[in-house]
Amino acid sequence: MPRYCSVPGCKNKIGGHKYPSDPDLQQKWRVAVRRVDVPTKNLWKQGTGDVVCRAHFTDDDFVDTLLGERSRLRAAAVPSIFPHTSCTSTSALPTRPKRAHQLREEEANIAILNVSSEVEIGIGEDCAITSPCSLNEPLETCKSDSQSTQCSLLGSCSIETYINNPKAVLYFAGFQDYDHFMFFFHLLGPAVFELNYQCELLHPKDQLFLTLMKLRQAKDDIELSFLFGISSSTVSQIVITWINFLYFQLKELQIWPSRATVDDHMPTDFGKKFKNTRVILDATEIPIKKPSHVDAQSMTWSSYKHQNTLKTMIGCTPRGAVSFISESFGGSASDRQIIEQSPLLNPSHGMFEKQDSIMADRGIMVQDLFAAQDTQVNTPTMLKGKSQLEPEDVVKDRRIASKRIHVERIIGLSKTFKILKKHLPPSKVVLGSRIVYVCFAISNFRNSIVNEFA
Repeated sequence: MPRYCSVPGCKNKIGGHKYPSDPDLQQKWRVAVRRVDVPTKNLWKQGTGDVVCRAHFTDDDFVDTLLGERSRLRAAAVPSIFPHTSCTSTSALPTRPKRAHQLREEEANIAILNVSSEVEIGIGEDCAITSPCSLNEPLETCKSDSQSTQCSLLGSCSIETYINNPKAVLYFAGFQDYDHFMFFFHLLGPAVFELNYQCELLHPKDQLFLTLMKLRQAKDDIELSFLFGISSSTVSQIVITWINFLYFQLKELQIWPSRATVDDHMPTDFGKKFKNTRVILDATEIPIKKPSHVDAQSMTWSSYKHQNTLKTMIGCTPRGAVSFISESFGGSASDRQIIEQSPLLNPSHGMFEKQDSIMADRGIMVQDLFAAQDTQVNTPTMLKGKSQLEPEDVVKDRRIASKRIHVERIIGLSKTFKILKKHLPPSKVVLGSRIVYVCFAISNFRNSIVNEFA
């Protein structure tokens, strides 16, 4: 049974070459063919029987066999001759008339491509970037949804693309604009050019951009490989290298402020009610995929989240700066256990001064642990068998709740890095603690979300 060419507008029916099995090369064929699925308006997905006829390949795409009997298609060949290009095939091949529904599909494909080459797309609500698609360039994908609209040439993604588009930089990387991104990049120092794993195809700032896209949007490695024009294994190596690098570089920054610094930036209302507060503590959990080992399943199971998680204790100043990030533990660990293992209780670190106070949630019962350092822990009052709280306790609890919400807002801001919401695969769980640290530390490079009068 003859196969008909899958290229829109081609009428050849003498068979052809099947789409390659390699995902990267297969994607390049689909992009080059420029066929669009009419109902979804997404890039068309070929079937097992779809082919591309010989008329769409150049002579250089073929190599003769050793005996010279017939030519074979090169392994890395990509079709490049189409009706919309300047190159045309001179071969005369038999054709058959198209049916009505096929003609309608071709007309719809051409109309969609024409519109895609002219429209402007935006990231967010009122941000627009001119689409790089044109009828003379290969189209990778044009896709819109409620969160973002993306139209990019295959392998052309770069931070330089968004120099004049601050909302795109914020969406993909979490920084206010291109200059803000480059400030962070230069802050990392000259070591960015001396990493153990270097990708010659990408500049270090684009490697950082790729890593931030991974953290910010939780994109799959295969999707990033299409966007940046590299293999998925290379993407994985870049992400692992940069997460480790960012972790150690950001660890060098002293995020625990002095008592004087906290007082200088204390919000007005906060200072009136809880002026001795040094840090606000709360725990957060990120989901992970269920481990295969039974002991690991037990250690990471969270009875609160009802799934396997990694648990981290986060601390912020009254002004909303992240000042403490603990190591990550299995979801079964209690808040008390995490604090016992943290440097907060180590006198040699000198993190607290006398008369300092900590603000925490009701479940963090560690007053006895900090009593030796003459540090008070402010938590909402426990009922302890009472039917209701005393009026003064109710007022106190409301005041604590109104200020303790700052740490929850900080955690919410940091979890705009969607990798903290998506189930981490087993290959990334070993980096889980460092991923959490990097995401929360980067949050300090954004504007404070706490008003100075709060």
